[in-house]
Amino acid sequence: MITYARETTLLTWRGLRAITRVPERLLDVTIQPVVFILLFLYVFGAAIQVHGISYKDFLFPGIIAQSLAFGIMGTGTATANDMREGVVDRFRSMPVGRLSIISGQVMGQLCEQLLGLVITVVLGLILGWRPSFDLGHGLELFGLVALSMLAFTWMGVYVGMVVRSSDAVQGVGFIVIFPLTFMAGTFVPIAKMDLIPRTIGDWDPISAFVATLRKLTENYPSSGSWPLDHPELAMLIWSLVLLGLFVPLALRRFNKGLAS
Repeated sequence: MITYARETTLLTWRGLRAITRVPERLLDVTIQPVVFILLFLYVFGAAIQVHGISYKDFLFPGIIAQSLAFGIMGTGTATANDMREGVVDRFRSMPVGRLSIISGQVMGQLCEQLLGLVITVVLGLILGWRPSFDLGHGLELFGLVALSMLAFTWMGVYVGMVVRSSDAVQGVGFIVIFPLTFMAGTFVPIAKMDLIPRTIGDWDPISAFVATLRKLTENYPSSGSWPLDHPELAMLIWSLVLLGLFVPLALRRFNKGLAS
């Protein structure tokens, strides 16, 4: 166990050091959420009315949830690069445990996602966002966000293993993840959408994350479907489902890749 922890730490640090050589890999967790915040807050915000809450307070929980979901693309891209550029093959010739290799990838991506989360929250506070929650809700929020980050990261790792290139990861992300984040009530209330996007939004897993963050930071209730009526429980269930699905799939795919 000590050896595994040491190897995971070293491989995590290896991934983080690579950022200094390729800093543009952080664009999705640093610049991208800032662009969305400025566009929707100052360009579209004046035209969007949300009953019972200012648009600024409505927007930032959605941006945070969107950033967590977009982490799938960043993680998938980094994993695809490592799998296709021979990084994993080099690790095969070293006395490093297989589980440590994939754990280091996951931990490194979690650190990057945490950086993006901090940047989003700090920018929100600078621009006047004032979340309100007590200690209990704060601990609940921290636990659910950490769990969802872990779930999305493992999902991204698996996606990066099964696609053929980092460009394919971006393509899959913008075809699937990008529209799902918009239909999750990130920028406008789901109830104001037309029937088809509203139905998707009601059951979109990202919607549960958005609704949870709004409820715990703004005490702003959501409704329309069971996940929106019970967002914390739905967020917990979705995170556990994603972990239960993608952790074994990623490990199996990784071991299969090493064996080939």
